[in-house]
Amino acid sequence: MRVRVFELRLIAVALMACWAVAAGLVLLAFRPGGPFDVVVGLLALIPIGIAATAVIWPPLARGDRAFPATVWLGIVAMLFLVPSITGVVTQLQTFGSRTLLPSPEAAYPWLIALFATSLFSGFGVARRWHGGLAVRRRRLLAGTGFALVATLVSAVVFGVAAVANDVALRDRPILSSRFGPTSGPEQPPLCDTPLAVGDSARLDLRMEATIDLRPVGSVEVRGTRVKRDFRWLAYVATSRQLGQFGAASMAGLAWTVSPGDRWTRVEPETVDRDTLDLQAFEVALTPDIRATAEDRGVEVIEGARARRCKVSIDGAIFSAAFPQATWLVGDADLDKWRGQLDYWVFLDGQLGQIAGTVNGEATDIAPKALSATIEVRLAATERGR
Repeated sequence: MRVRVFELRLIAVALMACWAVAAGLVLLAFRPGGPFDVVVGLLALIPIGIAATAVIWPPLARGDRAFPATVWLGIVAMLFLVPSITGVVTQLQTFGSRTLLPSPEAAYPWLIALFATSLFSGFGVARRWHGGLAVRRRRLLAGTGFALVATLVSAVVFGVAAVANDVALRDRPILSSRFGPTSGPEQPPLCDTPLAVGDSARLDLRMEATIDLRPVGSVEVRGTRVKRDFRWLAYVATSRQLGQFGAASMAGLAWTVSPGDRWTRVEPETVDRDTLDLQAFEVALTPDIRATAEDRGVEVIEGARARRCKVSIDGAIFSAAFPQATWLVGDADLDKWRGQLDYWVFLDGQLGQIAGTVNGEATDIAPKALSATIEVRLAATERGR
C-alpha cells in the first residue's frame, strides 16, 4: 500500500512540475503588452493547486484494474501537457505570436490535460471526503464532480482573461508592422483559399539540425527578393560546412559565392531553387497540400493579424522547398522523413512566415545515429515595399 501511495504522489509531483513550467512560461515569458498580462499569468497557477491536492490526498485505489487506471490517468495528463508546453516554448522563441489561445484546436490539449489532472486529484479528494471504505460508485461520482467543477472554473476564468487580453491587443491602434497590414478585413483569409507571395520581400531564414537530440549545426540566411530576382548571404556553421555562402540572380544573370572564393558567374538554372520564400511557396504550399490544412486560428505577430495554418509534409517536399538543408545533412535521403509546416496568412492574403520541423532516420547522416530533426523558420517581411 505504501508503495502505491508513493507512486501516486510521484505522479502528482510530476503533474505539479509540468503545470508549474507552463504557468512560469505564461507569467514570466509571455508578455505581449496587454492590460491583463499579469492576471493571465497568475490564473495559469490554478492547475498547480489542483495537482497539489493529489500530493496531499493521493487517489489511492484498490483492485487490479482501478489502480492501473488511476496511474494511466495521470500519465495521460502528462502526455498532453509536455507537447503543449513544448508548443508554448516554440511559440515564444520562434513564431513571435502574441496570441495564447488562437483557436479551439490549440486549446483542446490543455483542456484534456486539465480535466485529467482534475480527475486524478478528484479521486483523492473523494477518498478523503468519504473515506476509503465508501462505496466505489459514490467516490467515482464525487471525484468526477470535483473534476468537472475544477476544470470548468479554471478554464473559464483563464480563457476569459486570455481572450480579453488578446482582444485588447487587437484593438490597440498600430500604425505599421513589418509583417503586413495592421488594418483592413476583420479576419485574414482561410487556410485553403488562394494564397500569394509578395512581389518583393525582405527574407530571413534560420535552420537548425539535431542528431539524437545533439545540435549539429545551423544556417542563417538574410536577403531580399523582387519577383524572381534575389540576393542573399548565408552563414553556415555545421559539422560539414563552415563559412559564408551566397547566391544572387538579376535580369537573367546569376552568381554564387562560397568560402574562400569570390562571387562567380553561373548559369541561371543553378540558382533556380534559391528564391527562399518563393521556392517554399511553390513546392510545399501548393493548393493540393493546403486543401487539408489545419486552421490553428488567428494570431497577432508584431501588430499584424495572421491566420496560422498547419500542413503535413514528407522529407522529399521539405528538401525541395528548403534546398539549404543540404548544408546540414549533405546528400542524405530524406524521402522517408515526416514533418509539419506552420504558415501564416496575413490580412493582405500573402504568405508572411513559415516554421516547421521534419524528422527521420539518421543513418545516412551519421552511421551510429538513430534519429535526426531539422527545424526551419522563414520570415518574409516588408512585402511589396
